Amino acid sequence: MKKRRKPAATAAPAGHAPPPPLNAAFAGLKGMQRELQTRRRAEAEAAARQRHDEARREREADMFRRAVGRVTPLKPNGRAERSLVPPPALPLQRWADDDAVLRESVSDEYGAEWLLESDETLSHRRAGLGPDVVRRLRRGHWTVSAQIDLHGLRVDEARDALGEFLRACVRREQRCVRIIHGKGLGSVNRTPVLKEKVRRWLTQKDEVLAFVEARPNDGGAGVVLALLKASP
Repeated sequence: MKKRRKPAATAAPAGHAPPPPLNAAFAGLKGMQRELQTRRRAEAEAAARQRHDEARREREADMFRRAVGRVTPLKPNGRAERSLVPPPALPLQRWADDDAVLRESVSDEYGAEWLLESDETLSHRRAGLGPDVVRRLRRGHWTVSAQIDLHGLRVDEARDALGEFLRACVRREQRCVRIIHGKGLGSVNRTPVLKEKVRRWLTQKDEVLAFVEARPNDGGAGVVLALLKASP
């Protein structure tokens, strides 16, 4: 009997790689399947968290509506809303320190007689200012822009109030002010107390350039007109 010849192995055409083994292909499919499952689980968890957050917000909104009750919305008024600019900060501590220094530096027993003009109205002016300043102040050359009434205050209260008043006037650039201290008609023995002390205090104030007793029709002996320095 003749032996059959085995068919010769056919070589793969040039330029074509042999197909991958079946095991490698199955391994790639399993990896893709695991990746797909992981992605689906992540998407499901994210959707569950979103539903949970929405349910929580809805519960909170429902609790708020129950607590507030029925609300009627305001009708639009056509006005444009604007943002409010906060006011500048005030140096409150510095002002408090200034007050403390002022109370310690101003003396009730300060001898100011030698600083006062020797006229019937007892005026005062800082060194370097001419006598015409006092005359113009008495005649009303400067318009009175602020005043303080010290009637009924104790000496300490009047001193503190006067100091704060003068500093505030300088900050607001109010140059001419009226200070009402009274004639002392309601004091014990009808002796004026604040009248003399106010004039002593004013001679010690850096804010004061000059002061003069008011004319009779402006208050006379119960009122002092003061000219303050300009704000720095």
